[in-house]
Amino acid sequence: MIEVRSLTKHYGNLTAVDNLSFEVAPGEVLGFLGPNGAGKSTTMRMIAGFLTPTSGTALVCGHDVQSDAIAARRAIGYLPEGAPSYPEMTPRSFLAFIAAIRGLATETASQRIAAVTEQLHLESVFDQPIDTLSKGFRRRVGLAQAILHDPQVLILDEPTDGLDPNQKHEVRNLIRAMASDKIIVISTHILEEVHAVCSRAIIIANGQRLADDTPAALEARSRYHQAVSLTVNEQTDIESVRTTLRNLPDVRSIENDERTIIAFPQPGTTLLPQVTALANQHGWQLDGLQQERGRLDEVFREITVGEAAA
Repeated sequence: MIEVRSLTKHYGNLTAVDNLSFEVAPGEVLGFLGPNGAGKSTTMRMIAGFLTPTSGTALVCGHDVQSDAIAARRAIGYLPEGAPSYPEMTPRSFLAFIAAIRGLATETASQRIAAVTEQLHLESVFDQPIDTLSKGFRRRVGLAQAILHDPQVLILDEPTDGLDPNQKHEVRNLIRAMASDKIIVISTHILEEVHAVCSRAIIIANGQRLADDTPAALEARSRYHQAVSLTVNEQTDIESVRTTLRNLPDVRSIENDERTIIAFPQPGTTLLPQVTALANQHGWQLDGLQQERGRLDEVFREITVGEAAA
């Protein structure tokens, strides 16, 4: 387990992390969200043992990251922001260097290097200087070193930064595959990543925890939760559709943008079956019809902007 206890970090008069506490259990993938400057990377650096807290502490698998730092770091795989490495090395030599630092036996090191090279598709650049690699490949080399020793805990700061859509898909699949027997903390500004891999999300701003819940529960806070979105074909009179929907007793309000209409339900009601029936009854030509699960970006803005305004 990761246990963060009253973690605080000051830089002069600036409080980057303010009395932050939370726990992460095995099997959880925690999304760590917040606007720029919220304290995400600072928190992750303190948990990983790369930054000393002003006060408070963190325990990783029972090891205090300050008083038992070596044991804590053995349990952690850490991908920092930017994935720093030695640019003159190749992925082959860099991973061999990391394996040696980690104290892996020669046979084990060879097996693990082969495994992570295959998992992250590094074969084509394996003997190319890291300095000549694309940002996406450099990021994958950074992730490879983080998982090389098969750690119990993974702390990943923007793991898909710089990756193309296919590479993002591959890395997210890898994270999901590892999640069953590891503790994984992901800092990200890509909200779709929370949907893709996270079982839980913490939102912080000004170094303080403002929300901590499952992605679905956070989405349920959105005013779009269970709203019905219709995209009306040009062959259908959009004003007629609006009027018909507005007359439904369970519709609280209507909004539309060009040819997309959003119907918001009264509390405790479900609109999708009623709207589907009306579309069939009136022969509406629709290019899209769906029930919204809620919009995490809207909830994120409300939580973080509200905190900033306060």
